Amino acid sequence: MDYMATLRVALRALKVNAMRSTLTMLGIIIGVAAVITMIAVGRGAQTRVEDQIKSLGSNLMIVMPGSTTTSGVRMGAGGAQTLTEDDATAIARDIDEVQVAAPTLRGSGQLVAGNINWSTGIQGVTPDYLEAREWRIESGRGFEAAEIAGAGKVAILGQTTARELFGDADPLDQTIRIRRVPFTVIGILEKKGQTHFGQDQDDIVMVPIATHRNRLFGAPQGKLRRVGQISVKVREGMNMQEAEERVRELMRQRHRLAPGQEDDFSIRNLAEILQTREASSRVLTLLLAAVASVSLLVGGIGIMNIMLVSVTERTREIGLRMAVGARARDILSQFLVEALVLALTGGLIGIVLGVGGSIAIGEFAGWRVQLTAGAIALAAGSAALVGVFFGFYPARKAARLSPIEALRFE
Repeated sequence: MDYMATLRVALRALKVNAMRSTLTMLGIIIGVAAVITMIAVGRGAQTRVEDQIKSLGSNLMIVMPGSTTTSGVRMGAGGAQTLTEDDATAIARDIDEVQVAAPTLRGSGQLVAGNINWSTGIQGVTPDYLEAREWRIESGRGFEAAEIAGAGKVAILGQTTARELFGDADPLDQTIRIRRVPFTVIGILEKKGQTHFGQDQDDIVMVPIATHRNRLFGAPQGKLRRVGQISVKVREGMNMQEAEERVRELMRQRHRLAPGQEDDFSIRNLAEILQTREASSRVLTLLLAAVASVSLLVGGIGIMNIMLVSVTERTREIGLRMAVGARARDILSQFLVEALVLALTGGLIGIVLGVGGSIAIGEFAGWRVQLTAGAIALAAGSAALVGVFFGFYPARKAARLSPIEALRFE
């Protein structure tokens, strides 16, 4: 069988009814464009969620204080100060899977630089906190051991805080007042952006943890070295679930909790949050693609409808071809090729429109989109599959026509 001759016959037949062929392709064009665009938008949203969660730090879990009960009234999570710096030291020392364990204190207050003031979050940290969060210092330096031990009055600013206090000026070595206490700015953090909850991670100032406790907030239990939370970074390649269980077991031992007694702390595994968010984003992407695929289904039905009309219109032609020696499979191939050409041509146009639409959404709507070769190949393959699937019935009907009956057809 001469495939090139079959293709030429199919193209000539479609060209005779160019307007009808174009209208038939519309369903495929819209379907392919919609599939590509929806997958690009869905994957863009998935990537954005992943980036936001990963900005918190990879392989990270957070140990939070538990609740307390007073006169029969149970307080919420974090209602009791149950964590200490010694807990963080023990976690880093005794659990092999842990890379660092960084204790943290949190608060908020007014910052003043010259005649400019700004209210922001104030964190008391150790150098391990930046390692746990994978947060680099863009300019300047970090805290030195003497500043950590001696409650030094030094501060590291986030990008947002530095911009609000100093504008375009260099904040390094400048003096700011935090809750009326003078501090020297020694470093500027790299930009982190927003969390998936919409919180600006760069709107922050960091000070040594002892400074936070003793100079700024005057914690009444300072001698116990209480902390608000502990950020635990697990070594790369280690099992997060096993590390979490070991941290839980160690904390229960340190807090002298009896078997069956409720934990006075909680552990949040950010890797599990990431997996949950990724799964949700994948479901959303598949849902959007499934909705867009309805247009492909409609386009396929349109192709089958037009091909059935074409078979009816060309019944006498089919009879003549069979009379001069054309076999049933030749007729089947001819109509299948026509349906495939319709689908693939519509698919190519749809790919161009889908890619252009995705770029336009990214530029003008400000949404994050992610075009992939896989999505384009999936859309093109779907178009070809639709052409073959919905073109097969009309092609088989044409191939099964009786030559004598076909020649008699008016």
